[in-house]
Amino acid sequence: MSRTVKPWLRLRQGLEHDYQVLTVREDKWADPRTNLEHPRVRVDCADWVNVIAVTTGDELVLVRQFRFGTGADTLEVPGGMVDEGEDPAVAAARELEEETGYVAGRVVPLGWVHPNPALQDNRCFSFLALDCVKAHAGQQDEGEDIAVELHPRADAPRLILEGRITHSLVVGAFFLERLRAEAKAP
Repeated sequence: MSRTVKPWLRLRQGLEHDYQVLTVREDKWADPRTNLEHPRVRVDCADWVNVIAVTTGDELVLVRQFRFGTGADTLEVPGGMVDEGEDPAVAAARELEEETGYVAGRVVPLGWVHPNPALQDNRCFSFLALDCVKAHAGQQDEGEDIAVELHPRADAPRLILEGRITHSLVVGAFFLERLRAEAKAP
């Protein structure tokens, strides 16, 4: 049985706390069923990109970096924030080159997802970068310490299933790639 969900009315917008890469605030909302007031946290941040980069030798260009949320390093695809006014495909090529020194022969859009619509309104765009070649050592941003790793492209499912790649947005990027490939199959 389908039911229409009514929109919630924002009663008050809270004070914003700026943390450079995101802002956080607590707004007050009215429940449309009961009219009771509920506080809800909102996190505003730029759109993001993830890049599944594949070399001319059919290797994945992956990055290993420390993540403060888990307090451990993770194996991921290159990615980062989309600058204001920047096209996501341009951001994908830029982030790939900055983090790894690899330049893509072509960049193919795979789709986008909302990272966490309960708290955020941004999108994470995923791209497939093909025919990547090493152009230089990379130019990491201040506060980044990234190690580049090459893995056979065929190893992606194993790396995910063995828990070596655990970042949900990276897993989502590989899923979008698989869906695109299957949609084009006869």
